[in-house]
Amino acid sequence: MTNSSEIITKPSEISDGWRQEYAQVWATTILRVLGTAYPYGSAHVSLSPDDNNVEPSVLHPAFHGSVDWHSSAHMQWSAIRLLTLAKMDLAPGTRTELIRVLDQRLTEENGLVEACYLRERTSYERPYGWGWAAMLAAAARSCSLPEATGWAKSTGIVADAVADNLMAWMPNLAYPVRHGVHSNTAFAVALCHEAYGALGRGDVVTAVEDNVRRWFAADRDYDTRWEPSGNDFLSPALCEADLMRRVTAPQEYAGWLASFLPHLAAEGDSLLEIPKVLDRTDGHLVHLFGLALSRAWLLRLLAPHLDEQAWARIDAATARQITAVEHEIVEGDFMSTHWLVSFAILAVTQPRPEQRTLPEPD
Repeated sequence: MTNSSEIITKPSEISDGWRQEYAQVWATTILRVLGTAYPYGSAHVSLSPDDNNVEPSVLHPAFHGSVDWHSSAHMQWSAIRLLTLAKMDLAPGTRTELIRVLDQRLTEENGLVEACYLRERTSYERPYGWGWAAMLAAAARSCSLPEATGWAKSTGIVADAVADNLMAWMPNLAYPVRHGVHSNTAFAVALCHEAYGALGRGDVVTAVEDNVRRWFAADRDYDTRWEPSGNDFLSPALCEADLMRRVTAPQEYAGWLASFLPHLAAEGDSLLEIPKVLDRTDGHLVHLFGLALSRAWLLRLLAPHLDEQAWARIDAATARQITAVEHEIVEGDFMSTHWLVSFAILAVTQPRPEQRTLPEPD
């Protein structure tokens, strides 16, 4: 269920201009980090004495490089999104190289290896990597490049394994995880809801919606003053609010949001601030750069449900948040550059709040 039919946002200049400003440098960054084999954190659990080969390209032929499995997956999502949305703003050589890298990794054979790994280790990359793997499959499915047919087949095999693991896991999750890091339930499930909708998996979408209501529908009076925690790259408050937006009827959502985040985008709301990073080489602390970008994305998604004064605050705050992190996306330490492009794409492709059209009364 979606409320997009009742909310219309008008794209602003950032929605039109990001391609010329960012696409080429982001694509170059994607190629660089996917080609960086080490450091790599496999998080591999050996199932036997002989199961101890953690060579990245052997263990994960599709999702190696870029530090870890999930980052490799969503940086490949970023590559496909740039090829889809900004192909003509990329240098011809960059386009060719992105396609070559994706062709090399996203083969049917590699997809089968990755799917087998997920089926043997049903909690691996749960739930964050699952969400991004599903989004990668959806991006490949929607890409018009002729090469994308093969990418869609490979990633579809992985997405089917993720779907099976997700459907088995959700009924057993008594309580959602509300952390601001990879274990956050709302963020990953929102990605799955979007991706499996695009992939035509109505069974997964329905299961997600049923479980989301069980986890979150009764939540009230979230206190944003406790955010962020020191390693957050997600706002638990905003992730939950966005997920409920996706699964709740528009006429019901307005009341739920007002009850859950009664002071959202009010003067002094800490969610509008730029997170502070004191060590830009620390892999955990630089999560806060990602928090600025994910806040910008989520605030823009939620803005149409708020009044126009809140819009103005969100518009100004999200522009500041993106600008504050711009340097780190492509020129920061590898602990930042190996993943930030994906969150930057989410942020800049979400229109700034400029115009809302409400439905005509019945």
